Amino acid sequence: MNWDQIEGNWKQFTGKAQEKWGDLTDDEVQRAKGNRTQLAGIIQEKYGKTREEAEREVDDWASRL
Repeated sequence: MNWDQIEGNWKQFTGKAQEKWGDLTDDEVQRAKGNRTQLAGIIQEKYGKTREEAEREVDDWASRL
């Protein structure tokens, strides 16, 4: 699935994002607003990952939707 589709339907994907990254709060998921860069930044901060690791996780997650 391409990221434009995810961003456009973000409310439908918030639950799936929280399943993948269980420590994310509702507020953090909503703050991302479907923005790939923002989501990666939140994951980086929350899980102590490098930017590249977080972006790779986000891309992997999106490819499996």
